[in-house]
Amino acid sequence: MKQVSFAVAALVAGLAFQSVADAQEAGEAAPQPAPPSCEGDVYDDFDFWLGEWQVTTPDGQVAGTNSITKAEDGCLLIERWTGAQESTGQSYNFYDTGLDKWRQVWVARGATIDYAGKLTEDGEMRLEGKIAYRNGTTAPFRGSWTSEADGSVTQHFQQYNSETESWDDWFTGIYRRTPAGE
Repeated sequence: MKQVSFAVAALVAGLAFQSVADAQEAGEAAPQPAPPSCEGDVYDDFDFWLGEWQVTTPDGQVAGTNSITKAEDGCLLIERWTGAQESTGQSYNFYDTGLDKWRQVWVARGATIDYAGKLTEDGEMRLEGKIAYRNGTTAPFRGSWTSEADGSVTQHFQQYNSETESWDDWFTGIYRRTPAGE
């Protein structure tokens, strides 16, 4: 069966190569690669978070550093967090066309977070979903990122407390761009 599958794959590859060669001989342009699929305003909604950041708590305590970069022709934002106490974590952020929402999947030693949402009319990215701790405990979770007039970004996370039936602050970080060369 593997020999038949290999033979079919080789035949298809050969036909594809031959059709490109025939088109070139006839003076036709070779097929062009598809244009990037992540163009449009919605794919830029989270760009205000791109960059190298020093993160502090609202009272000025250093919380850590974060690097947010774009990848995959603008289809993906990758976050790489290093906390002041040597904690680390990473996230993938992307516009999920199936959900028609932005989605973030965060992975760290202590937990994973999977949530989705949109940019609000007032410019705040809001995501909601759940946090799953390594001990098996889960809870509803939400986060927001707000671009401030001074160029900083405020990040605010909350976890739902089923005992008190309220949202508890989990983390608030103030992002300030790292000066070049640091």
